[in-house]
Amino acid sequence: MNSKRNAIVFVLIMASFASVLSAEAGGLPGLALQVINNVASEDEVVTYEAFGAIGDGVHDDLPAICKAHDYANAHGLRVKTKPDATYHLGGKATTAIIATDTDWSTSRFTIDDTEVENHRASLFEVRSLLKPEKLQIDRLARDQKQLDVRPEHDCYVVVTNRKKKRYIRRGLNQNSGVSQRDCFILRRDGAIEGAIDWDYDHVSRVEARPMDEKRLVVRGGVFTTTANRMKQEVGYNYWARNIEIYRSNTEVDGLTHHVTGETEVGHPYSGFISVSNCANVTLRNCFATGHKTYKTIGAAGRPVSMGTYDYAANSVVNFSMINCRMDDIDDRTRWGVIGTNFCKNILLEDCALSRMDTHMGVSGTYVIRRCTLGYAGLNAIGRGLLTVEDSTLHGSALISFRGDYGSTWEGDVVIRNCRWIPAGGRSSRPQMISVRNDGTHDFGYPCSMPREITIDGLHVDDSNHPENYQGMYFFSDPDAGYDGAKNIKPADRPYPYAFCRKLTVRGLTTASGMKPRVSPNAAVEKSVALVDGEG
Repeated sequence: MNSKRNAIVFVLIMASFASVLSAEAGGLPGLALQVINNVASEDEVVTYEAFGAIGDGVHDDLPAICKAHDYANAHGLRVKTKPDATYHLGGKATTAIIATDTDWSTSRFTIDDTEVENHRASLFEVRSLLKPEKLQIDRLARDQKQLDVRPEHDCYVVVTNRKKKRYIRRGLNQNSGVSQRDCFILRRDGAIEGAIDWDYDHVSRVEARPMDEKRLVVRGGVFTTTANRMKQEVGYNYWARNIEIYRSNTEVDGLTHHVTGETEVGHPYSGFISVSNCANVTLRNCFATGHKTYKTIGAAGRPVSMGTYDYAANSVVNFSMINCRMDDIDDRTRWGVIGTNFCKNILLEDCALSRMDTHMGVSGTYVIRRCTLGYAGLNAIGRGLLTVEDSTLHGSALISFRGDYGSTWEGDVVIRNCRWIPAGGRSSRPQMISVRNDGTHDFGYPCSMPREITIDGLHVDDSNHPENYQGMYFFSDPDAGYDGAKNIKPADRPYPYAFCRKLTVRGLTTASGMKPRVSPNAAVEKSVALVDGEG
């Protein structure tokens, strides 16, 4: 601070000296003022009030907020709000672009979704100002580590092959799959970060977004949404009215979101904080609200519950949530708070959430550390290493590998120093690893249980169990509910489901005192090598 003050004093002296010179001397006072502005600009911030925001919770402040961020983006300045202001974000289809650090402090933001122009429009988008790069990628191989491509910047890259379909969903929300895709970081030397999941003999599209070197931080803010009351329709009609993050190297710290005014009628939300198509994003010290579950008619022509989220991550490389919380994690009237797709490397640390879910896959490392997960539990499909440690889980299964996507996990699972309360303490017959795949459906990829599972410290609170309970199972029956599979041998099924090879168990205790069993499915029980790790 002293050096900055001295610089300003020096410039003021020079300006005073220059003021006695004649006009013909070259205009030194103007130069001096420019230097003063440059020195002082490090502390300059942009406020919403400077662009017309009232902050009384009544007037629509969104147009002024947009102008403030446009000015801040153009001049590389931080944005800071009044801590005691309440900004109303109206129903117009207007989006504020955030490209500089923003401190919302303890300011409040009210969002009324009962009447809006466009429910798919975001309120804020966090974006990079760098222009996309054009890259040519013709082929890729699974787990490839290097490309003969040299981008100008480190880039977040998405590649797509429209000729191949993956994630061909089964069940009430059945579909014909999505185009094969991968996201990864491409360094300037051609190195790839983020394991390539598929082989590409054809690349339909390449999208390369340069990654800003400086981390952008959005801090604080208390948001309250009055929920939509859109009449129910057939199919899904997702709402945004949210904060979208498309910029790599971004952190959101201390943001709070409440939801109020839900009625018997409404449509789902795609995530109030929604992170998409970028890398190295952290949500820290945030608070979210679970959304009421509504129903619609699914693709199979039958009623289904609609997923609705307060957090979402799609096609993100290196996604972290640190010390994030929510309201009641065991409220079964609310949908699981987060959904993710196509991500690489996910970390949850010191979080308390109703669930963690990876719909259409995660690869690399998937780590749950010192977390509490509520009634909707831990859900996954993908490949790599899944680690759950020092955590408490309340789901019906300790880990549920999603049956609608084949219950597949290519890789290993480690469970270390955890506590599992099956069904949140409700009466149940617990099955630790939930799988569902009878080998008769083409999901667009081979499916398997985890190759090896290691349990190193786990307490199962199975004290609330029905009569005739004989102990928990390590694995559920993958054929359960599929009548057509009963008379087909596993080896004769068109899309065989590979069973776990090895289960190593040490330090496992149960409240009931009963010894766990492998599986109610005889083929699974025969396949798994159960190793006592105590010795």
